[in-house]
Amino acid sequence: MIVLADSLKAWGSPGFKETFSAEVASLDSMQLPLQQALMQSSYVSDKDFTVVVLNISETKNDIEVKTGIFYAGIIAGSCCADDPTPLDEQTEYCEIQFVINKLSAETTIKLLPNQ
Repeated sequence: MIVLADSLKAWGSPGFKETFSAEVASLDSMQLPLQQALMQSSYVSDKDFTVVVLNISETKNDIEVKTGIFYAGIIAGSCCADDPTPLDEQTEYCEIQFVINKLSAETTIKLLPNQ
């Protein structure tokens, strides 16, 4: 379970978006459903990804943040030892919904359907 404690503390302040984006960007990419969202490549690169806040809403118990994530995917060669094909990176994009519990900061993550 992911806990976004800094984002919860920043909720309601002018710096919420920046705090949220920085906290999510500091997560390991393996904690997000990026592999499932690949459209142009085979594997998620270990390079940093960018978080863009698209929409924020609030319910009685949760803070809901819809994000766009830009990241790199890799098109790998044939995996043969003598394969001359270089690794090719492609820019990938997906939308992810983060739901932060207002009491515990425990956060659920959902990959949104490709539009």
